[in-house]
Amino acid sequence: ESGEHEKLPSRVRLSAKVVADAGIKTAPVALKSLPLTVDLTGEVAADPDRVAQISARVPGRVADVRYKEGDRVQAGALLAVLESADVARARADLRSTQARAQVAQQNAQRLETLARAGLAAGQEVAAARAEADALSAEAAAAQRTLLTAGAQGDNPSVARLEVRAPIAGTILSRDAVRGQTVSADHVLAVVADLDSAYFVGRLFEKNIARVHSGERAEVRLNAYPDEVFIGNVERIGNQLDPTARTVVARIAIKNRDERLKVGLFGKARVAVADATPTPPQLVVPLNAVVRIAEEPVVFVRQTDGHFEVHPVKLGRSAEGQVETLSGLRAGEEVVVEGAFTVKSVVLKGSFAEED
Repeated sequence: ESGEHEKLPSRVRLSAKVVADAGIKTAPVALKSLPLTVDLTGEVAADPDRVAQISARVPGRVADVRYKEGDRVQAGALLAVLESADVARARADLRSTQARAQVAQQNAQRLETLARAGLAAGQEVAAARAEADALSAEAAAAQRTLLTAGAQGDNPSVARLEVRAPIAGTILSRDAVRGQTVSADHVLAVVADLDSAYFVGRLFEKNIARVHSGERAEVRLNAYPDEVFIGNVERIGNQLDPTARTVVARIAIKNRDERLKVGLFGKARVAVADATPTPPQLVVPLNAVVRIAEEPVVFVRQTDGHFEVHPVKLGRSAEGQVETLSGLRAGEEVVVEGAFTVKSVVLKGSFAEED
């Protein structure tokens, strides 16, 4: 797409099977008045409810590491193995408590038998039963603590602890190497589920009254200038930055094709409901517009089944739609889903029907 390739066809034809398999859909060009917009600069951030900091939980030494920064992991995936003297002591204490609980249980049962024969006092039986129950509860709690920490197996000589991912997601950071000594609160890794994320924009004080939660927003990131991520304003902050005179506006967006990276900078355009309407223009969905040789085009489906390339001049955009100032007529059927499939056929320069 350097602009130096041979002249591309202006019309292509796709078989009905290709159209169906690619999910190509069309919609008519409409005459519509788009709302006014407010622009916000900001960056991509992970949803704090979808982030997990994974700490060692016990002091020890890193014996094995099974992950790297950028890896995608599933919930429960083994990330690291620690060797800890504290785990070994906890296992030994557990075995000791379990043994004492077993002896106390046998003693309580013996006294209950004697009590039924009138050979033991009820108070003595009650005390023995209370001691047995207390030791059993103590052993169960110690075992749950070991399991929660990641310690597996019952061998008291094993000092290893497995660190597993609590959620599915992407490893954002890693701070663990083999042989490293770590404390209980040392963060070994940060995992984030980036399927849904936030664009955290800065809303200037003068525009606070114009932007409301629930409004549609278009997010364009510097890393992908030709792509648009559609979202909604989920929350507007209540604390004003005294220096920049802005508040934080969080826009929820979906991670398409794993494009979103924490920290990517860009701009969001939010539709606002102002009293003065703008003049109506021909509009199409933003995902109907693709670029060929750096020029915006849309694909118009003709009555004979061909798809025709229409270069367009674009105007303002809002709510996931964009004005087309030239290149289209009202009512023409444009490709709104599957435009990249049609684009790939055009770039092949094939006039023949695709199979």
